Amino acid sequence: MKYLIIGLGNPGAEYEETRHNVGFRVVDTIAEAYEGKFSSERHGSVSTVRFKGRTLVLLKPSTYMNLSGKALRYWMDAEKIPIERILVITDDINLPFESIRLRAKGNDGGHNGLHNIQTTLGTSVYPRLRVGVGADFGTGRQVEYVLGQWTKEETLALQEVLVKSQKAVESYCSIGLERTMNSVNTK
Repeated sequence: MKYLIIGLGNPGAEYEETRHNVGFRVVDTIAEAYEGKFSSERHGSVSTVRFKGRTLVLLKPSTYMNLSGKALRYWMDAEKIPIERILVITDDINLPFESIRLRAKGNDGGHNGLHNIQTTLGTSVYPRLRVGVGADFGTGRQVEYVLGQWTKEETLALQEVLVKSQKAVESYCSIGLERTMNSVNTK
């Protein structure tokens, strides 16, 4: 069985350590755990790894956040992966830092990457893992905050968040969405 795991973020060194790129960081963590190597492909960097007899196609779009749906649709079609076996990983300012939330559907919550995916797919019913980055910003400072780098304190705690997110992805791919939601969302 094959899964498409798409971490949302922006390409380029200037975005690497930003909160908005936590989706990229999660798929990097998964690739590293299974000795996967990313290669530049059409619409993104791709790594394919094996986990418990399953193939995980890890994708970091090169289309920038606002056009994430283009890369997702291309790789869903190229790899013949149905919407039920994709997982979009994204940052979420509505969740406290260090928390994660797995959902089967939902609105975009003002997130441009999720909005573009929803528009491209024509539905808001697709699995997504939201990684909390907190909301420690003043009025009108949201963009500056999500495109800002992690604080020293956040950086120290980030590895644990990435591993927790990796475990949630592995659970999703092995025991399914519902059972993983019951486990992940109650902690």
